[in-house]
Amino acid sequence: MTSIRDLEQFKKTVWDYYRANRRYFPWRRNINPYRVLVSEIMLQQTQVSRGEIKYKEFLKKFPSFSALAKASNADVLMAWQGLGYNRRALYLKRAAEVVMNEYKGKLPSDPAMLVKLPGIGVYTAGAVCAFAFNKPVVFIDTNVRRVFIHHFFNEREEVNDVELVPLVEATLDKENAREWYSALMDYGSMLGVEEENANKRSAHYVKQSKFEGSLRQVRGKIVKYVTSSMRQVTRKKLQKALGETGGRIDLAIAGLQKDGIISVSRRRIFLAE
Repeated sequence: MTSIRDLEQFKKTVWDYYRANRRYFPWRRNINPYRVLVSEIMLQQTQVSRGEIKYKEFLKKFPSFSALAKASNADVLMAWQGLGYNRRALYLKRAAEVVMNEYKGKLPSDPAMLVKLPGIGVYTAGAVCAFAFNKPVVFIDTNVRRVFIHHFFNEREEVNDVELVPLVEATLDKENAREWYSALMDYGSMLGVEEENANKRSAHYVKQSKFEGSLRQVRGKIVKYVTSSMRQVTRKKLQKALGETGGRIDLAIAGLQKDGIISVSRRRIFLAE
């Protein structure tokens, strides 16, 4: 059992760190639901430093749900270049289309409605509610998980998120959820650098696979090549241009087709619409 005193001391520790070391990101300024959604989708599996640059570029090109919904897949994927996991870009565009067509351009503030949008899971729905609408919704991401395991399960292995949820809820600032989660994110980021990564003791921990030489890298190269090409390309041309084996090209194409990023017709490969 964790005492009220322990919980209060924990909150003080997090707040004190945040007030002295808070980070200033573009998505923490001029906050609106569209900007928050873009940042949350973009920062999934992307380094913050890289995401910060691309976020500004992306918003300049697509400043609103309306602009993104009207854009072509090619333009969106071109703007997404360098971030990887290209299906995120198309999910974001499809979500914008739903918001424009079904919600009159206004993003829902209910997590149950948000998770119905393309590419939005439970975590993203919770984060959007907290950061865009300042709602006291409980959610757990990598940094939040690291903070709570570090403080409350310091000698435990295989810690399940189910055990963390009551603690996240008990310490949540109901009046200022947005700022509290920002504080947790910044504190958790620091712990990931200066301390042993407590997330390794999570039951949900999965080591990131190596990108260099991976099939993910081949997929990214294919999307970049097809996006920048003025015409449809063939497998043979891709294989020659990318210096990859036919087998790896075929596997990458199959995955991209499944994700709805490219289409293949009469042996020619092009972006899906």
